[in-house]
Amino acid sequence: MSHAWGYGPDNGPDTWGQDFPVANGSRQSPINIVPKEAQHDPSLKNLKLRYDPGTAKGILNNGHSFQVDFVDDADSSVLNGGPITGTYRLRQFHFHWGAGDDRGSEHTVNGTKFPCELHLVHWNTKYPSFGDAADKPDGLAVVGVFLKIGPANPRLQKVLDALDGIKTKGKQTTFSNFDPRTLLPGSLDYWTYDGSLTTPPLLESVTWIVLKEPISVSPAQMAKFRSLLFTGEEESACCMVDNYRPPQLLKGRQVRANFK
Repeated sequence: MSHAWGYGPDNGPDTWGQDFPVANGSRQSPINIVPKEAQHDPSLKNLKLRYDPGTAKGILNNGHSFQVDFVDDADSSVLNGGPITGTYRLRQFHFHWGAGDDRGSEHTVNGTKFPCELHLVHWNTKYPSFGDAADKPDGLAVVGVFLKIGPANPRLQKVLDALDGIKTKGKQTTFSNFDPRTLLPGSLDYWTYDGSLTTPPLLESVTWIVLKEPISVSPAQMAKFRSLLFTGEEESACCMVDNYRPPQLLKGRQVRANFK
């Protein structure tokens, strides 16, 4: 049934629990981050992200978002430090965004949404593959980056320029020589908590690392995100917007910060 989920009134987040009971689990994502309630943890390390632009391989419209995929058979694009132990390899990055600039991000800060949120998905190399890691409690680490309206972001433009080639669901094309580190803000201060995938199968396997500082995106660049379609070539067009899950209950989890 997992092919049937989406973001519409009949198959959106409110309905996901019917096919994925873990939707009501104890460590679901995203959440609302309340900075004053986050605990500063001096034992948290700085993030170390080392990405090889040569590992970027393709870009895909999967009908829910678009993702840029990376070759992940060697430790050439990896995440270390922060709240995690060991080495996590970059698998892909994707975005969530809204129909308007007042909504779109999955995580919120003091209840406030951003127009867009970037997710860089990594898997723990203590497991043999992404598939093996995906359902383990320490299997995945996702770095979340907020996008806020401001000047055009030239480092984002190469990604957006590729979207014309993947307008409809199922379309993919090559996408090479890209360093995702260029999409990160100047400060790598972060909040972290134990959570889940924000799309089905909603596996509770994600160490979330949400960066405090947003990056910039212009209104014209946001319009480019919204030019994508949820639908395939032969279907009646449905614009890809509001592809986010609302915040979930914290259920006693602690949000920690590596900054005061």
